[in-house]
Amino acid sequence: MTTAERDATSAADALLDALRDDPVIASVKDRTGLDDVLASDRGVVFVLFGSVLDVAEVVQRAKDAGKTVLVDVDLLDGFSSREVVVTWLAANTRADGVLSAKSNLVRAARRAGLVAVQRFFLVDSFSYHQLPRVVEQARPDAIEILPGCMPRVITWLRADTDVPIIAGGLVCDKADVMAALGAGAVAVASSNRDVWDM
Repeated sequence: MTTAERDATSAADALLDALRDDPVIASVKDRTGLDDVLASDRGVVFVLFGSVLDVAEVVQRAKDAGKTVLVDVDLLDGFSSREVVVTWLAANTRADGVLSAKSNLVRAARRAGLVAVQRFFLVDSFSYHQLPRVVEQARPDAIEILPGCMPRVITWLRADTDVPIIAGGLVCDKADVMAALGAGAVAVASSNRDVWDM
């Protein structure tokens, strides 16, 4: 294991500890959401917007507010789906980690010393059955399943993988949060400000 990979493991452990204390992750899609989360008590932020022009500033604002910040590299404007985007984030921002649906970017994050969360859009049984194989190849620190309002599926995944699960997307209220956590998710990610204020 390289020094960067050891750093990524330490950062992942710190993230999981933070999520045990506060299992609600604020997902922000724009600057208004960023302003709102900076004024909130949420400790972990998923940044789902930005571009090559402003992502470093967005991350800096969140870090200055004491937040743990993971950036969805698949949603950044002006970057390609190449590993260099992860290397650039590690060298030019204070991001703690990345989110991506792409295995090559998840592996690149680990090599760069960043926490790696792999996103899975579970739309049918085929996508569900592909997940364990993809997780084994990419070796993310955690996985985020979308939509996250599927407690039954979270229970199945707990039996199929030992990677921590984050439930994201369509988590709308306290009942959804409690159902996901009760099914075995370590955290939920939501852009719904009412969920942040629970």
